[in-house]
Amino acid sequence: MTRLRRFGFGLFATLAIFGLSGPTWAADSFEVTSIKAIRPTIVAAIAALQTKDVAKSKAAMEDFDSAWNGIEVYINVRSKETYNLLELELEGGIDKGLEAPMPDWAKLTTMAQTLLAKFDDAVKMVEAGKPLSPAYDDVARLRIERAHLREVLPALKAGNLAKARKSYAAFDAGWDPIEDLIKAKSQDAYVAIEKAMIEIEQALMPDKPDVAKVTALFNGLTMQYNAALAEVVKDARK
Repeated sequence: MTRLRRFGFGLFATLAIFGLSGPTWAADSFEVTSIKAIRPTIVAAIAALQTKDVAKSKAAMEDFDSAWNGIEVYINVRSKETYNLLELELEGGIDKGLEAPMPDWAKLTTMAQTLLAKFDDAVKMVEAGKPLSPAYDDVARLRIERAHLREVLPALKAGNLAKARKSYAAFDAGWDPIEDLIKAKSQDAYVAIEKAMIEIEQALMPDKPDVAKVTALFNGLTMQYNAALAEVVKDARK
């Protein structure tokens, strides 16, 4: 018996003694920790729905959607069925229900509780599965960072300047750890994003920013960012 086979036999024998069936491949991976990190947003959404406050509930669901957008790629790749259930059926159903003149709060709360339960099942699925290509971690890192960008313009258009600035500050703070991923795919995109970030920071400083100007800057930045992200996605799919 080879050294490797002896090691494997001993490992599984030890696991059997303690009543374990085998390794949890992704228990401490970036994938698992990133997915688990958004769970509190679902808990907060349930609490908001229980208050029967439309504005608070919509804000909580927006927080979940923003966090979910960063990591949904993992679930989509592992199980399209689970992804559709979480995003289209449950999240989509709650969002639609909150647009009703008189929301059915009991139904919506139950749907959010189901969302939490199915999300926990998805975490277990990931923990039990073998790791995906590391390229998907790069995709997730870029999407998690991009989620902050997606929050800025809606907040600005709604007149919520504080949230717009806070979301942009979060993007700016998270840029350094991921900028090399963009640079590796497109030096031009990297330079354009860096330039746009300086201009956006300055454009957001006035008490009443020029919304049209900020929008144009963000659209340009987002276009460059998404182009580089698309190249990372291609690598992951290979």
